[in-house]
Amino acid sequence: MTATRTIRTTPRRHRARLLVPAAIAALAFTATTAAADTAPATAAERTVAAHDRRGAEQTPKAMLDAWLRLWNGDFAQAPGIISPGFRVHAALLDGGDGSSIRGVDGLVAWIGQTRAAFPDLRFTIEVPPLVDGRYASVRWTATGTYAGGFPGAKAEPGTVVTFTGTDTLRTRDGRFVEYWVNTDTLSLLTQLQAL
Repeated sequence: MTATRTIRTTPRRHRARLLVPAAIAALAFTATTAAADTAPATAAERTVAAHDRRGAEQTPKAMLDAWLRLWNGDFAQAPGIISPGFRVHAALLDGGDGSSIRGVDGLVAWIGQTRAAFPDLRFTIEVPPLVDGRYASVRWTATGTYAGGFPGAKAEPGTVVTFTGTDTLRTRDGRFVEYWVNTDTLSLLTQLQAL
């Protein structure tokens, strides 16, 4: 005889799933470049630079730079790099697989909820990106100050946490369409005293 077990997601578990995007995916890619410090001076130079930026936005490097800025809180990056059909694949704390997080709005909401618990969360590159055709993967480190509100956490607000993870993204037509994230959730939960 086989027993069937029903798992219900309580609001508390649901918040945990949203606050730990596979423990914050995550995610980061390459640091922004110093190109912004060398803005062109003339109208002609600005026109050429704008054309170059439009072409560069389709390169993996530019997309990954925008991905990093997005996870570091610049939500304006999302529409230019995230496909409307964007999908997340992640092992969430409530047992979900991330498939409910879709498109630009879903991703921005997920990142926003994560950043509510860690407002100064910063992602940096631990291992440079690996790009193979339509796929890019990168190892990152995230550091942030806990602001409170994480379900089950006993850590005091003001606790600084650091954890690592790996993002893998698939591109199509110059935008990210799928995202796989693996995060050291155990390390994060241990630092938050949530175990």
